[in-house]
Amino acid sequence: MLALTAFCASATQRILDPMLPRLADVYMTTLSAASWAITAFAIVYGCLQLVLGPSGDRYGKLRVISLFSMVAAVASLLCALSNSLTTLIAARMLAGVGCAAVIPLAMAWIGDNVPYEKRQAVLARFLIGQIFGLACGQTFGGLAAEQNWWQWPFVVYTLLFTCAGGLLWYRAGRHERPQGRKPEALGVSLRHVLARPWPRVVLISVFCEGAAVFCGFAFVASHLHLAGGLPLTEAGMILATFALGGLSFALLARQLVPRLGESGLCRLGCVLIALALAAICWRPTPLVAVLGCYGFGLGFYMLHNTLQTTATQMAPERRGAAVSLFATAFFTGQSLGTGLGGAIIALYGTTPTLALAAIAVLPVGFGFAWQIQRHGRQMTRA
Repeated sequence: MLALTAFCASATQRILDPMLPRLADVYMTTLSAASWAITAFAIVYGCLQLVLGPSGDRYGKLRVISLFSMVAAVASLLCALSNSLTTLIAARMLAGVGCAAVIPLAMAWIGDNVPYEKRQAVLARFLIGQIFGLACGQTFGGLAAEQNWWQWPFVVYTLLFTCAGGLLWYRAGRHERPQGRKPEALGVSLRHVLARPWPRVVLISVFCEGAAVFCGFAFVASHLHLAGGLPLTEAGMILATFALGGLSFALLARQLVPRLGESGLCRLGCVLIALALAAICWRPTPLVAVLGCYGFGLGFYMLHNTLQTTATQMAPERRGAAVSLFATAFFTGQSLGTGLGGAIIALYGTTPTLALAAIAVLPVGFGFAWQIQRHGRQMTRA
């Protein structure tokens, strides 16, 4: 059920990527201005984490996820009914509110219930729902972009969110018991996490990852359309092969994690991301794009799933707050990266944007791999 809810949240998150050129035409604006519908979602999503994480610790993570899924259902319906870019951005902000509780608190719930040595493989299986959501969001977005009624995917996700939220509320009512923790000021929970050096390393790393990766990835479909001449439908379907790469990692995680280790996954992941973005940047043809998006998805989940796993152990006694801070850092970085990418596109086009992202991700992955090894040596000495 958590994977189903993550499916809806991920699909909602990435549905507009292949739609940006269509939004620019429909609302008679620029591609850079239309990209604010993506940026606004990420900003709100990130900011809300600071409140939702401690709330999940206190009231029950499953209950909070189910309630905010209903908010996301309402927001998806409002997106379908929007008749201007301003109202669409406002509806996307509400969607960011609704989706904010889903994936971070689900990760925290898994952290509460799964031992650390098995956690990365379980998180990878949970991510299958998220990955399929990304694939469907991008595929449906590309298909809808070239149809008269381009809003229909939002109606589909309204129904799915309602179903997922209702099922999870029923499950939580029967089985989840809130911790009943005494009221604690938000600042106390956050300071407890940030007081330790290792959480600060993880948070800075995931912020840089979000900025570097999504400076380019948010505009891959637009690059294929503008530089490669591909129809938006085809570009959106090619973009969905990203999910196949992520699914490959999810299915192979039990073998890859012990063989490569966390630091090895980070290094190989960032190299795959850089090679994929560079290939798509310089050769935006269908074959190269398919291989590139697949390699990007495989590399991204190698790197990001390692960051996620370490985040679930940053502060076990306040895991909801810790994972929410992680999500805040990631989506703040994502919003910065998307905004920066949109600004570069407005001046120079999509090619320099993807090239910058390909270069920027390398120090992020190699830097965090070094930090993991350093932290492991410190823990061994302690």
